Amino acid sequence: MTLGLLARRAPGATVCPSEVARAIATAAGRPDWRGEMAGVHAAVDGMLADGLVRLSWKGAAKAVREGPYRIGRGAT
Repeated sequence: MTLGLLARRAPGATVCPSEVARAIATAAGRPDWRGEMAGVHAAVDGMLADGLVRLSWKGAAKAVREGPYRIGRGAT
């Protein structure tokens, strides 16, 4: 879901992890997107390790997922 949302954005654009969680919940017909956040965080960790995404906050790159963050396309 994360990579799909990014693919629909301009190059260099980012998405919020809560946006990903909302999309997952909506697709599954569930009203509570907050329950999806743990899975989103885990998926982001894996995609970050694989170089598929990069993380940032207020324009500054983040090497690890902690605190607030935005998700962008990776280098690969």
